[in-house]
Order: sequence, then C-alpha cells, then structure tokens
Amino acid sequence: MDMTSRMNSHFDDAIDAFKASSKELAAPLAAAIDLLFGALANNGKILACGNGGSAADAQHFIAELVGRFERDRLPLAGVALNTDTSILTAVGNDYGFDTIFGRQVSALGQPGDVLVAISTSGNSANVVQAIDAAHEREMSIIALTGKGGGTIGSLLHETDIHLCVPHERTMRIQEVHILLLHALCDGIDALLLGDTL
Repeated sequence: MDMTSRMNSHFDDAIDAFKASSKELAAPLAAAIDLLFGALANNGKILACGNGGSAADAQHFIAELVGRFERDRLPLAGVALNTDTSILTAVGNDYGFDTIFGRQVSALGQPGDVLVAISTSGNSANVVQAIDAAHEREMSIIALTGKGGGTIGSLLHETDIHLCVPHERTMRIQEVHILLLHALCDGIDALLLGDTL
C-alpha cells in the first residue's frame, strides 16, 4: 500500500466510525446534554477524568466549560481531575495509582454533580474507582468508552448515560470522543444562550 492510499484508508475508517456513532449515540448524547445542563442550572458541577489521550480530552472539555466554547458566556463549574500533579503524585504514592480519581471525587463530589468518565477501553481501574466514588456521592455518570464498554459499561446505573463508540480501534474511539465532547459543549450553550442554528 502506498502512503496516499494508507492515508485515504484513515479518512474512510474515520467516516465509517462517525456514521456508526451518529446512529447509536445521538439520542443518549442529547440526554447527556440535558443531564449536564440540569446539574449546572442547579448549582452543581462537572468533574471529568481519564488517562493519556482521555486525560487530554477531559482537560479540553473542562477548559471549554470554564472558559468558553464558541460563544461568550459566564464560566461553568467544572474540574478536570487529572490536572493537579501534586494531588496525583501524592495520592498515587500514598494510596496507589488506581485511587487518584476516586479520592478526588470523594473530596469534591456532591449529590447532583456529574462525573464525565473517559476510557477508550472501558477498563481503566482509576476511572472505575472514580465511578464507584461518584455513585457513593449520589452523582450521575456520563461515561465515554469504546470496545463494547468494558468494566465501566457493567457498572453504570439506569440514571447514568453510556456513550460507547461502536469501534475497536483506539484512535477512532478517541476521535469520536472529541466530537462527543464538542457536541456536549454546543448543546449546553444552546440551552443557555439559545439555539443559533
């Protein structure tokens, strides 16, 4: 395969992943927007976490809420749990890496808050612990996964929302996750500021 053909195959595969995701995830994505908006409107906050590329996605998502997305508005309450290196290293050193998000959820989470938990495999142990801690704090979960949802898919309650990308390849799952997070931001802004489309 020449390199141009290889690059074309990436575009084709990504398009297929987006199309399959649009069919399966549009309705739960709309429900996730309602859940997030409801939390924010009732003085709740959004906590987000993930590892590696998913950590970057969590941080990106929260930056769009606290800063701005496409339109100016008041800042929205959100915290990316993977950004404080002192907490991550202290908790990781003293209690183990699997606890780095769950301990923060236990400290910061309140009933009515929402945890956005991101794991391409659905099996990240520290994200699993964050979900357990969020349930203990009577929080709702929006889980972004792929590969069938893994362990996380089996932990979610009926009131939680699972955005599981129907794909097995990590890069495709991460690409769709970025779209899902942007769509969440757009939906929140549309409810706050009015739909401009």
